[in-house]
Amino acid sequence: MNIEREDHKLEKRLCRQTGQAIVDYNMIGEGDKVMVCLSGGKDSYGLLDILLKLQARAPVRFELIAVNLDQKQPGFPDHILPAYLTQLGVPFHIETQDTYSIVKRVVPEGKTMCSLCSRLRRGILYRVASELGATKIALGHHRDDMLATLFLNMFFAAKLKSMPPKLVSDDGRHTVIRPLAYVAEKDLIRWAQVRQFPIIPCTLCGSQTNLQRQQVGQMLKDWDKKFPGRLDNMARAMQTVVPSHLMDRQLFPFETLVPTGEASDDGDKAFDTEDLPDTDPLDSLPAMQVIRLEPASS
Repeated sequence: MNIEREDHKLEKRLCRQTGQAIVDYNMIGEGDKVMVCLSGGKDSYGLLDILLKLQARAPVRFELIAVNLDQKQPGFPDHILPAYLTQLGVPFHIETQDTYSIVKRVVPEGKTMCSLCSRLRRGILYRVASELGATKIALGHHRDDMLATLFLNMFFAAKLKSMPPKLVSDDGRHTVIRPLAYVAEKDLIRWAQVRQFPIIPCTLCGSQTNLQRQQVGQMLKDWDKKFPGRLDNMARAMQTVVPSHLMDRQLFPFETLVPTGEASDDGDKAFDTEDLPDTDPLDSLPAMQVIRLEPASS
């Protein structure tokens, strides 16, 4: 009974966090046709599963269609997803394109394949979205993916940049959404076990070792174990940016900044010591506000 209770709490948390992200960033509205990109991994399975639950209870009507890109990796079990989706009764489309051969031919041995694979996959999915009449493209990236991307960009690209929860596609024709933006990876791992998703390992990115993303991901996992609450705080930090206390001249007019003669709360508080906890882990973080999935206001 305790296991069932914990599973129910996990389901409620996943639905609450996903629903809140959808509302916060106005991801899904009345009449949308959402193309859920299904790779066969735990994250995209979880995304589809949670969206189906929200679809059944949401006050807005929207369609879901699952799309898988079969990239013709050797040994790919192409029967698993059609059988799973047919059993669920979910509309789906399998797009077959041999991007595997292209990536293996173009990328030198020992080099990472993720960038080229991602570009090829993205272009195909945009085309498929147009053909299917999808108004939104939903990806399964979660909170930890977004944090890992933030660190990767800081470490290797010298940018404060992550994955946005919502964006306009490269071709300017589609809206891409990440409804799992508030969801922790460890919760998706547990949910995949609860739901017994038929996971399909990736033989492209998943077969490469010592990727920088894997190393940064392990760093985040270690922090999460040693300092509970730290990743939650980091995720909130991406939603609470103070341009006047950074160094980007495009975001804040440092060059034209002059005294106004009036007191300002944003002044030299940059030099003050922040009121941080005395200890880490962070035990007393406020919970995220619970927001019900509601129609977008016009």
